[in-house]
Amino acid sequence: MLARVKETRVDNAYEKLKADILLGELPPGFQAPEPEIAARLQMSRTPVREALIRLETEGLVVLIPRRGARVLSMNVQDLVEVMEILGALEALAAATIAHQGLSADVCAEMESVLDAGSAALADGDLLAWAEYDARFHRLLGKWSNRRLEREIGLHLDQLHRVARVLVRMNGAPVEQPEDHFSLIRSMKSGNAAEAAAIAQSHRETALSNMKALFESSGVTHL
Repeated sequence: MLARVKETRVDNAYEKLKADILLGELPPGFQAPEPEIAARLQMSRTPVREALIRLETEGLVVLIPRRGARVLSMNVQDLVEVMEILGALEALAAATIAHQGLSADVCAEMESVLDAGSAALADGDLLAWAEYDARFHRLLGKWSNRRLEREIGLHLDQLHRVARVLVRMNGAPVEQPEDHFSLIRSMKSGNAAEAAAIAQSHRETALSNMKALFESSGVTHL
């Protein structure tokens, strides 16, 4: 019973801290000792410490002895690494789904997310579009296999905050939204090679645009 209560407290601390990091409430470079972070969450230090350890393994914070935790920023090289890994993972996920067969229910779920994203884009709500975009990419992991779901999710979390900032800087998506519909068609037809190629190219195009935004803005870290 006590173990379950402790686990719940750790999970609560983890979810709250993670949300604050991904949404920029705790910005890159934010640093605070554990007692201060615990006070912010109105929680005891033990679950907060364990939550921070989990977040460190996910690449969102770094723990500094006697100085607490610091929220990690992302530079261009970090961005390149994350996007290249996502391109490879999502290509594999898309090919896996194509091999397995894209069911009507899963196809409808993906199309529903894309339609909501298109509506947000038409309304000029770029941050809402970015959320739907990330949700679609998570579905690639979800419907391929659980290991790909976990790895894709970890790297999407690392990318999340940067993607939100860059889409606002650009005033438009940094990728080609229509690629998503092409990807669904390829997976639906069972063309694994084509699906993988679209997923890979999609990330390569986005990375090129993101790097250009870094360079044109003079920003070195986000």
